[in-house]
Amino acid sequence: MDQLDNITLSSIYKYKKSDRDIFEELMPTKVKEVLLVATLYDSYTIVREGQFTDKIFGEFLQLNLYTYPRFTSVNSQEQALALIRERDFDLVIIMVGVDKKIPVKIADSIHGLKKSIPVLLLVNNNGDLRYFQETADRFDSIDRVFVWNGNSNVFLAMVKYIEDKKNIETDTRTGNVRVILMVEDSIQYYSRYLPMLYTNIMTQTQNLVQDETADELHMILKMRARPKVILVSNYEEAVAVMNQYRDYLLAVISDVKFCRNGQEDEDSGIELLKYAKQILRFPIPLLLQSHDIRNAVRAREIGAEFIDKNSESLSMDIHNFIFKRLGFGSFVFKDNAGTPISVAHNLQEFQDILRVVPAEALAYHARRNSFSTWLMARGEINIAEQLLPYRFEDFDNAEELRNFCLKVFERMQIKRLRGLVINFDQQLLGNERYVVRMGKGLLGGKGRGVAFMCNFIENIDFKKIIPNINIRIPATAIIGSIEFEKFIEINNLYEEVYSTTDYERIKAAFIASAVSESLQKKLLRYVSKMSRPLAVRSSGLFEDSLLQPFAGVYATYILPNNDPDVQVRYQQLETAVKLVYASVFTDSAISYFDAVNYKIEEERMAIVIQELVGHEHNGRFYPSVSGVAQSYNFYPVSYMEPEDGFAVAAVGLGMYVVGGEPAFRFCPRYPQINPSSLKDQIRDSQREFYALDMTRSETDLVKVGEDAGILKLSIREAEKDGVLQHCASVYSAENDDLVPDLSIRGPRVVNFDNLLKYGMLPMAETIRFLLRLFREAMGSPVEMEYAIDLEAEENGLPTFYLLQIKPLIRHDQEAEIELGEVDEANALLFARKGMGNGQVQGIRDVIYVDGETFDKMKTKEIADEVSRFNRKMDLSGKEYILIGPGRWGTRDPFTGIPVTWAQICKARVIVEIGLPDFPLDGSLGSHFFHNVTSMNVGYFSIPGNSRDAWVNTALFDQGEIAEELRYVKHIRFQEDLTILMDGRKREALICV
Repeated sequence: MDQLDNITLSSIYKYKKSDRDIFEELMPTKVKEVLLVATLYDSYTIVREGQFTDKIFGEFLQLNLYTYPRFTSVNSQEQALALIRERDFDLVIIMVGVDKKIPVKIADSIHGLKKSIPVLLLVNNNGDLRYFQETADRFDSIDRVFVWNGNSNVFLAMVKYIEDKKNIETDTRTGNVRVILMVEDSIQYYSRYLPMLYTNIMTQTQNLVQDETADELHMILKMRARPKVILVSNYEEAVAVMNQYRDYLLAVISDVKFCRNGQEDEDSGIELLKYAKQILRFPIPLLLQSHDIRNAVRAREIGAEFIDKNSESLSMDIHNFIFKRLGFGSFVFKDNAGTPISVAHNLQEFQDILRVVPAEALAYHARRNSFSTWLMARGEINIAEQLLPYRFEDFDNAEELRNFCLKVFERMQIKRLRGLVINFDQQLLGNERYVVRMGKGLLGGKGRGVAFMCNFIENIDFKKIIPNINIRIPATAIIGSIEFEKFIEINNLYEEVYSTTDYERIKAAFIASAVSESLQKKLLRYVSKMSRPLAVRSSGLFEDSLLQPFAGVYATYILPNNDPDVQVRYQQLETAVKLVYASVFTDSAISYFDAVNYKIEEERMAIVIQELVGHEHNGRFYPSVSGVAQSYNFYPVSYMEPEDGFAVAAVGLGMYVVGGEPAFRFCPRYPQINPSSLKDQIRDSQREFYALDMTRSETDLVKVGEDAGILKLSIREAEKDGVLQHCASVYSAENDDLVPDLSIRGPRVVNFDNLLKYGMLPMAETIRFLLRLFREAMGSPVEMEYAIDLEAEENGLPTFYLLQIKPLIRHDQEAEIELGEVDEANALLFARKGMGNGQVQGIRDVIYVDGETFDKMKTKEIADEVSRFNRKMDLSGKEYILIGPGRWGTRDPFTGIPVTWAQICKARVIVEIGLPDFPLDGSLGSHFFHNVTSMNVGYFSIPGNSRDAWVNTALFDQGEIAEELRYVKHIRFQEDLTILMDGRKREALICV
């Protein structure tokens, strides 16, 4: 454990960049401002008529390029230099008029003023090309010359040429972006080739991106990952690019004749492509283009494609090369004879066909490196790189190759998605390494917490830190909050839900309504894939927030999800979703909104759907262990410090723990120490547990509510199921001790000794370590819900599941309070165990459960009486002090008064007192407890027969009994009570 204490969050958390993060880093240099220098005539013809801007905008918009450069036109060297001094330009284009020397002078002057701005010349017609083609080497200030024959595509090519030239180094290094090398020295031809290349590449990239399920922003960003086109004009430049970017080359397109060693060489292109085949680790498409058709034979000899420069179908020839040879089109599976047998239009279809395609087709494509080429073009670079090093000959047979490829797909896909929130895809459901989003909108509080946990744990290599346990979240899908808004809107429910407080009426209206058609389809596909029980949990926008957590206010429904009819399972899931939506309008929720001064109209509900953790035992489904842990302990004992935190664990479903029923409490720092006496451990041990009834596939969620299908069973049933083996000990009268051996007779005590004391599982270490990391990551104390599956799963290890994380708000430091000397004569209450900080003013009312009339068999009736007083105080706009025996807010009516938060929401100080026959342990109910801490409600416990803490009921006589029911009294004082809470010492004093 000491070793874990020394591990810092910054040293182990490795943020895994998502594809979006990578795409955002691509193309850091964009051409946004272009200065066009042209004569008055050219300027008028091209710019002033408006055609130029319209055409440029049209070209960019047609290719879904959402940012396009702004062109500014000037007609003289003086104007150009003046503007360059005033503004930052990314590119200067100088149009060549009759006098060919003037543009060169302008370029020289711009270069002298600001060398960093690239300058391109644009020649108006082919007749002027010879002058610049022959003298190009002399123009140091000119980056390249293009020719314009009226096609505005050339401007797109010029902009992208500069961008690619500046971004290639960063983009290949950051995003493994592919490179197309084009070797051409003819201004006329590359001015024609580049526009066609860019248009085709961008169009095909756009088509690929639209095949995906990504959102619009993601599609726009992914356009940045298109292959870069690098244009060079001689052999030496081409070789330099090849050597530098050999690992990123997607294709080489080369002319036949261009300069080599300063001289034109008829064999330059042939030798260059031969060199490419020598230095590249893997074959890539090669294209030789020439105006001499006889070079087609030479191209075939070196294994290259050939295009005739003089072809009337030149544009279509280039399109076909990009579409078919560079992998932008569909993947056509072929047999040994090259005959098409199947077509994959996208990555999913590719994987599906790969599973069944004949062995001979696998061999055909594997020998030609077809798979990796196609994957590279589609941006699946990591997968392609995993396949590239292997040859068909590396495998014993085609089936071994098939299995290898499929495993690479699965491994790389999960690796890429790990820790992310991804859009709905039925094929990706059921995995614990990422979160699936159903519909757009916010994730809500719980959803945000689950997504954060997923991202958090997937960026930490826990195998190296805690090697004996897996740490995961359950397979999770989240319905975005927009679906809630759609539900209200399409069913015309707004007036219905916001004009009445009749929850039953609202619930009936919700059940009679339908979710959106798109969500219906997703839910049906979801249950078609998922076969385990499901927890459908609320995730309101305010839920688990840093300021007002709304803990336990909304509903959660658990579904067996085991009916053989998928339509039945779908109806159950849809009903659960609608009931969670309706839970926004329950009396409890409305009371909470009033208590925290929020408007219910502000709430939007997302929904978290998770696989239930656990296994089925004799028709009952439940986890081995479930629990809650907090990084701050408000009730430390012995030498334990508040910062050591605490955890509560129980067998069965977690509602047992969050409901505050008797469970095992321990300190993760000292798991082997139990401060309770042996007698108390036996008395307070877990006696019952919750499980999901799997014998009934249908449950009436509407009538029964959240407990539909939930069984409350004796702990003996868990022993029959074999679950208690590592969770319980037995009291041995012979040794007067607890022994972790269920083979002997005696009372069973659920204390998890095998897990906590005897090292079968690093349960305490895991809880403590996670609490510390989450506390640091969230910047506040935290509470987490967890479940443990003791059955071996991944890596042959048990799994620790994180279910929920939320901030645990403390206000201890808001004010420094000193209680001073305690005058017992005037002290209505003095407590040494609790939480809350500050001085509370303006309270004169006490709601008191009289210990003399208290009946532990009537705690539900007592809760109703308390609720009645709470409503009265709410209507009068007053807060009060609440005092009563046992645990407030427990789910177990035999350990305290089972109020909900809505029933006591106006209480400003809550006090638990122990009675001689009703021992007191600090409240453990997670949801109830969390609301108390977030609102800085004073919460104190006074053990029975305590000598240094008390409630002086005799002082009630100084007040008047405003109202008295059978079990509860309302006492009102004439003056404000003095209420002091010292959060540092966890003490409280109330004086009359």
